[in-house]
Amino acid sequence: MIDGKKVLFSGMQATGNLTLGNYLGALKNWLTLSDEYECFYSVVDLHSITVRQEPAQLRKRARDLLTLYIAAGLDPKKNCIYYQSHVAGHAQLSWILNCYTYMGELNRMTQFKDKASKHTDNINAGLFTYPVLMAADILLFQADVVPVGKDQLQHLELTRDVAQRFNSIYGDVFTVPEPYIGKTGAKIMSLQEPSKKMSKSDENPNASILLMDDPDTIIRKFKRAVTDSEACICYRDEQPGIKNLLDIYCTCTNKTVEEALREFEGKGYGDFKLAVGEAVVSVLKPIQDEFARLSKDKVYIDSIIKENAEKANYYANKTLRKVQKKVGFPEQIR
Repeated sequence: MIDGKKVLFSGMQATGNLTLGNYLGALKNWLTLSDEYECFYSVVDLHSITVRQEPAQLRKRARDLLTLYIAAGLDPKKNCIYYQSHVAGHAQLSWILNCYTYMGELNRMTQFKDKASKHTDNINAGLFTYPVLMAADILLFQADVVPVGKDQLQHLELTRDVAQRFNSIYGDVFTVPEPYIGKTGAKIMSLQEPSKKMSKSDENPNASILLMDDPDTIIRKFKRAVTDSEACICYRDEQPGIKNLLDIYCTCTNKTVEEALREFEGKGYGDFKLAVGEAVVSVLKPIQDEFARLSKDKVYIDSIIKENAEKANYYANKTLRKVQKKVGFPEQIR
């Protein structure tokens, strides 16, 4: 708890370009949480280097992502928005937690298996211990809740196991976090393969809507979205393409599925896909305009980076000193 509020932690990697799925599945949900929780939102650049990055590009993407957090509506005075690499406690706590995490637990992580199969020339130790760093991210701020998609629940469960294991040895050190799953738009699927999640690393450019796509590109991608031959706009698993488009439309317009189905009753797929595209444009255009404005204000963004890093380090160090004392490290003489 901080100032009577429960703590929430989340973050995104500074790799690739954010997609509509990242926004509707995560970032949009974050906007509603700052009144209820003390929020820490990280640009997780330490995680990013498990895959080789071009240094200048990583720095630019990290700054763009931090700026995009703010452009999307996150108030940096209410939310602590910071670079993971600017808080040394992430790496320090990760090493300690490595010593309380079992190899068998990490061997069961499905995301490691997936990433290892895609990067066979660089299956590094960081990729294997990635979930431990994620646990450190969360536990460092004594997070009560963590917004996660279904594909991240396994990592959060590991975090809970490690926290409980540490607590059973040393007493009440870590808060054991609970998942926070948004009710709408929790998982936005590919426009070309609606059986898989929309991804910023998809090789098919028509599969994902990028947050910086211009309106014409967005409309064109939706017109090419995979549907089916049933010519029926229904919300059911047998029509995954249509179901995904309805999820996107409802999340962008704040309409219920029932309201959307009534709106498109008797209409064809062409009209439906155009309406979904226009709804997405109406949501993304203001974010794009604000991002462009903020990107030109170097002094302001630099001040946010500095102030939020100081805040994040303050709370991170409170936990880190407690953990270091518990495991027996000598206290620093100040």
